[in-house]
Amino acid sequence: MDPSRSFIKDVKRIIIKVGTAVVTRADGRLALGRLGALCEQVKELNSSGFEVILVTSGAVGAGRQRLRFRKLVNSSFADLQKPQVELDGKACAALDVTSSQLLVTDSDFKDPNFRMQLCQTVKSLLALKVIPVFNENDAISTRRAPYEDASKWALPKEVSARCMAVSARECSRRLQSLSSEERKKILLDIANALEANEKLIRIENEADISFLANSIRVLADMEDPICRVLKRTELADGLILEKTSCPLGVLLIVFESRPDALVQIASLAVRSGNGLLLKGGKEAMRSNAILHKVITGAIPDVVGEKLIGLVTSRDEIPDLLKLDDVIDLVIPRGSNKLVTQIKESTKIPVLGHADGICHVYIDKSADMQMAKCIVLDAKTDYPAACNAMETLLVHKDLLKTEGLNDLLTELKSEGVALYGGSIASLEYGIPEAPSFHHEYNSMACTIEVVDDIHSAIDHIHQYGSAHTDCIVTEDLAAAEIFLHQVDSAAVFHNASTRFCDGARFGLGAEVGISTSRIHARGPVGVEGLLTTRWILRGNGQVVDGDKGVVYTHRNLPLYCCYQAYCSIP
Repeated sequence: MDPSRSFIKDVKRIIIKVGTAVVTRADGRLALGRLGALCEQVKELNSSGFEVILVTSGAVGAGRQRLRFRKLVNSSFADLQKPQVELDGKACAALDVTSSQLLVTDSDFKDPNFRMQLCQTVKSLLALKVIPVFNENDAISTRRAPYEDASKWALPKEVSARCMAVSARECSRRLQSLSSEERKKILLDIANALEANEKLIRIENEADISFLANSIRVLADMEDPICRVLKRTELADGLILEKTSCPLGVLLIVFESRPDALVQIASLAVRSGNGLLLKGGKEAMRSNAILHKVITGAIPDVVGEKLIGLVTSRDEIPDLLKLDDVIDLVIPRGSNKLVTQIKESTKIPVLGHADGICHVYIDKSADMQMAKCIVLDAKTDYPAACNAMETLLVHKDLLKTEGLNDLLTELKSEGVALYGGSIASLEYGIPEAPSFHHEYNSMACTIEVVDDIHSAIDHIHQYGSAHTDCIVTEDLAAAEIFLHQVDSAAVFHNASTRFCDGARFGLGAEVGISTSRIHARGPVGVEGLLTTRWILRGNGQVVDGDKGVVYTHRNLPLYCCYQAYCSIP
């Protein structure tokens, strides 16, 4: 025996991981010789008194007769003794071993009762010299279809996904223990590092480094969002309750293209005290790698560079989306398909929007010159933006007016393709829109005519995405009705939908725009990456049936010295 493996003779239990490459040939068919040898070795180990456990995987055999191989491996070893045309007779005849298949999913192992029962089951099987065969229960598994052979990737990447998330959480806790000035210095160091490495970054990315660095400095100069006292209450004499702001924990951001998003999100994570995992698009892989290296290089050792992890493989995303015990929020930034797929694939809260179907409604009392400027900006300034106008609603009294005709002519001259609802398509001879619930993301928009402001609001509620909607009117009463009845994340009066942006809102930067109705809504900056913590300060009080406790529930003034507590390690 190889001296380096001599310890094996002293072990009691052997776990064998079987991957596709072990028992298949290059053409994808079963390697019967290797399969027979494997069976003989398992039988020999079992007969020699070793406790043998066989582990296969839901990822085994992708593209290589996956189902047939899994059936062979996971059927009991006793089944392999039955004559089958596909199996080598010698391998079958050599076996006299019983096995039992155990179907599990990764989420099962989070349940302590399940783990205890499983442990007892395995011990009982081993005591009877039955070989347990572990496999993933595909019928209820949260894992999507595998990408490649488990023997090549399943274990290492599952481990790395969890390790990255756990490391980010540990680093975020160290970051939170720093003082406000120390966290501010980290941001300034990141800004300086970006400018110092501008030439290196520009090799892969034409981003405006100066602009990005300045936006980080603006964020650093903002009031520290962590540990702010939001409310103070005297519950009883000497019993003070404080509601304070604190980080969410660990964020997973999945974004497509736009490497500048990495810088913005990373700086927001540092400012808010959160750990961060980033997965960018493959189109910007090299840019993301350089930016990540520069940013993490500016993070001090006392916090750790693993505060911000960069996920480089798409295959790791399904594993990360299952880590609801260590990842606190997922923020997808990208296409409707990306956002929808992530929402359907995780139990972790998801912050974002799947659609950006933004409306501009021109009321009958609108200043048409103002309306033209707003509509042109909302549609043509950046047509692919999520806050660009996709549907133009016009009051019926404006039909055939010079002002509206001039507006539509200007849109066409700018290269905007016009599509209509049932009324507008007849009135203006334009093609019918594919759907009112359609996001063009290009130089195109839908136009429809409505009876009044209430019809416009009903249309927005039925076909909109609760992102950003605008009314153009000189009637202040109508404006107030629109502003308070339209149920969207952002509602504007006489202003372009393009203003719905974190930087334009003065948030410093944004991780995205949320259309959800809980937690954060609209452009999400630092505030949206925080939650709250209740802190109670007493001097020995106990409940004991509330005997001797006189509740006052008196509101107390906030004070500014609480920051001192947040810098205590």
